[in-house]
Amino acid sequence: MADDAVELDIASDGLTELVSHYATVLSVAPSAAVYDDLLNVRSFAGSLLARGHAPAGQRAALIVMAGWLSSLLSVSAADIGDHAAALVWCADTERRGRDAEYPELLGWAALTRALIAYYQGQPHHSAAVARRGQEAAPLGTVAHAKLAAQEMRSLAMLGDAAGMADARRRAAAAVGKLTPAAATTGVYSIPRADDPPYTATSLLLAKRYQDAAETTRRLIETAHSPQSRTPGAQPTNYARALLILALAEAGLGHVDEASVAGSAALGCGRLVWPTMVLAARLDQSLARSYPKAAGTADYHARYAAAGRQALPARRPRPPEEPA
Repeated sequence: MADDAVELDIASDGLTELVSHYATVLSVAPSAAVYDDLLNVRSFAGSLLARGHAPAGQRAALIVMAGWLSSLLSVSAADIGDHAAALVWCADTERRGRDAEYPELLGWAALTRALIAYYQGQPHHSAAVARRGQEAAPLGTVAHAKLAAQEMRSLAMLGDAAGMADARRRAAAAVGKLTPAAATTGVYSIPRADDPPYTATSLLLAKRYQDAAETTRRLIETAHSPQSRTPGAQPTNYARALLILALAEAGLGHVDEASVAGSAALGCGRLVWPTMVLAARLDQSLARSYPKAAGTADYHARYAAAGRQALPARRPRPPEEPA
């Protein structure tokens, strides 16, 4: 039994390192291959739990690690565009969070669910899920702060100015409760900025185009430091920031600037499903408002080319019941 305990300690430490590793990898280069790698690691964690003889403390730690891995799988599947698989893994993340009495996992599962609904064009559902997630995720966690911010932009999409302003205040307060140890890179990170996450998107949806453009430029400089990294080394949310900037420029009537920013976004490393949703919105916006502009044609050609190669042909299949 002593040897088993040592083996489980080593395995738990290794899983912790892998969670940190994949949280970084997924933020920059998600793919079906990364999903498969994560699935193998999650299966290994499940096999450790299936042994059933771990001491209570070790078992709780393994359950939490399994929960983090399921959370990463949900993010990976959502990025690839397989929402069925993503929701299965969200459910398993929630199960592990409840089993281990680790509510932060419930918050991250809620955020993935809310993001899927938001990018599917279901702001009512997204706001409701984000609100419930804040009740589960403890104040002072990145998950809670990002859920409040997600509620903000969902309400902005609904045109609820008062609700958006209230959620923005709560998001700012939640960001203020974060410790300096809160991650600034990776899937579970939050940018160090003057405004809560998703503020620029909310301003864009409220048709405050100049404010949205200025906020996005500030975020790009402070959170992404584009001069210090190549586009391919940026996290995938950098491309989305550029697309928010492009949509704001389009709203201001700056067609060429919108086309340049949008094309730059489509040249940023691996493209994922949420990025392509925003890219499609920009294409539609330019075509609707400036159908004869050269910038519109240039961006459409770039968007069409990106759409042919953005998402992998192979989709992960959700497991019937994760171990």
